[in-house]
Amino acid sequence: MDHPVVSREDWLAARRAHLKAEKALTRQRDKLLAARRALPWVKVEKPYVFAGPDGPVKLADLFDGRSQLFVQHFMFGPGWEAGCPSCSLMADHVDAARRHFEQADLSFAAVSRAPLPEIEAFKQRMGWTFPWVSSFDNDFNHDYRVSFTEAEQAAGEPIYNYDTIVPFMDEIQGVSLFNRDEAGKVFHSYSAYARGVESVIGAFAFLDLAPKGRDEVTGIMDWVRHHDRYDGAESSAAERQAPT
Repeated sequence: MDHPVVSREDWLAARRAHLKAEKALTRQRDKLLAARRALPWVKVEKPYVFAGPDGPVKLADLFDGRSQLFVQHFMFGPGWEAGCPSCSLMADHVDAARRHFEQADLSFAAVSRAPLPEIEAFKQRMGWTFPWVSSFDNDFNHDYRVSFTEAEQAAGEPIYNYDTIVPFMDEIQGVSLFNRDEAGKVFHSYSAYARGVESVIGAFAFLDLAPKGRDEVTGIMDWVRHHDRYDGAESSAAERQAPT
């Protein structure tokens, strides 16, 4: 590894200089987050109904008694063998985090167009417990710009991530936030796509502090796999399940 190696004194000088930039970024991020929270909302008028494990579920039901809802638009289309590996990376962080953010009045649900039996099978394989429903019979994914018809793709018009790129496949990742008032009205407050969802992927936060960063050789997230497909994952899982 070819990298500058200096004395401790020189290292401290470089680190202190970089700290000034980090603090400036933190203050700027605080301003950005405040501006995000101040964005206007739009009332959700369409009566979306999803397929859930216990039967039909309305969007308002996904709040589970709380006033805020985080939706992961999980890339998992009808007939897919498995869910998207990068969406799975994000989902791997949810169950631990929601033990905490649920106490701060935020619920979570994943939504995919795959039929519910396909979702349930993959969810069981991954060992996740968060709510995950199917939008196979409604327009939710299309309305929130994460699923695209063949006609939309063939038109070649930029229609993803607020008109910035042409979608390269029929399902793409994203997140959406909603608010529910005391009268039961639901409002859409925010959506993010592409790299806009990175802030909730904790593994990236660890890697971004490390010398090699995200270690992307041929492309963004090229090393990411389903967590049971990494080298040694199956043997490690067997060891954890072995009787003591």
